[in-house]
Amino acid sequence: MLAETLEAVQSSPSRRTAYVRFVLVALAAITLFKTFWFARWGGWTDRELADFDAFHIVALHVWRGDLVQVYHFESLLKMQMEAAGGATGFMPWTYPPQYDLLVAPFAFLPVGVGYLLFTAGTLALYLVTLRAMAGRNFAQVLVILFPALAITIGCGQNGFLTGALIGLVCLNVERRQWLAGLALGAMVIKPHLAIAVGLYLLATRRWIVLGTAAAVVIASSLLCTLLFGWQIWTAWLGAIRESAVFLEQGFYPLFRMISAYAALYKAGLPASVGVWGQAAVAGVALLAVLLGAARNVSPQFALGVSVMVSVMISPYAYDYDLPMLGIGLALILPDLTKLTRPRERSAIYGLILLAGAYGLLQSGRLAVQFGQKVDPDQHFAPAIGGFALMALLVLLVRLLLRGARPAPAPSRTVPATE
Repeated sequence: MLAETLEAVQSSPSRRTAYVRFVLVALAAITLFKTFWFARWGGWTDRELADFDAFHIVALHVWRGDLVQVYHFESLLKMQMEAAGGATGFMPWTYPPQYDLLVAPFAFLPVGVGYLLFTAGTLALYLVTLRAMAGRNFAQVLVILFPALAITIGCGQNGFLTGALIGLVCLNVERRQWLAGLALGAMVIKPHLAIAVGLYLLATRRWIVLGTAAAVVIASSLLCTLLFGWQIWTAWLGAIRESAVFLEQGFYPLFRMISAYAALYKAGLPASVGVWGQAAVAGVALLAVLLGAARNVSPQFALGVSVMVSVMISPYAYDYDLPMLGIGLALILPDLTKLTRPRERSAIYGLILLAGAYGLLQSGRLAVQFGQKVDPDQHFAPAIGGFALMALLVLLVRLLLRGARPAPAPSRTVPATE
């Protein structure tokens, strides 16, 4: 079975070391290859834009003083076409102003160098955080997460950063609540991915964490207002409304999305059905958080479930957000073998692998076919990742409903930094 195969990865120290080294070398090779690609070296002079290119464009306009324009899609599209030297993909900008501040320094670097520093730095932070949480299960988690890690490297996205921030929340929630609060507050760059963990902290009365996070959000918002003017918030809210229309009309690459909305929409159902389906899944995900806080399961397991369902709440969630699943998986693994049968663990591992690998495989199939560029709109590409996460949610809720506390694990309940 899949569970036995993947769990055999950690059967001995030498095997764990071998798998970790293999995955790390593979990730380093992908990063190096994509650095050449982003730098337009060799045969990639006329390449299309990717996500980190959008970060670099926004960084340039932070210093040019016309940041508001990036929140208007027509203006942003012209900027992207100018950077691409022609046609470009569909990449609206809906990040909060705090993220604009984060990427601003990359304006002083070439795109390739900026990509390398951003991706290598956030990947290193993520891996160190994941290693501290997973312990001896690190190799197994790396193998299961490898497709998702490769996707995130490939587009230069921020999934490693958000995964690391949530991991730092989990690592410090017991002993250094102020540090956990700082990390949670930094999730203002992608607030929809912090809703479930925030609800868990509220349900378990982690007031210091929540108070510190609120202070970070308020202080950073005031700083953005001082630097960019109050109109930056109006522009940001307008971009969110505009993106909702784009999402309803199916302009985004939905096959890469991992939300229930994308899965239902690409299955041929009306957008309204997708919205209600997403609302139902989000409701079940938040219910799972409350069940974890209330049922007789370990705090580590309950927090891990909260992290895993964090990527299931928003309709706007991509496969590059999946590194967060690795944080949740690292938390629940010590209890998972006690709470589940091998078949259930095989399903959990398989669904995470499927969600991570599907977008990568589809991107390759649709981008190149017999050496020719292909329009993805001319192909039926279902959003399988969304269905995989819905099935994963069902399995997690089943485990929580059993409500049995496993035998005490040798590790501490919620990992904490030393």
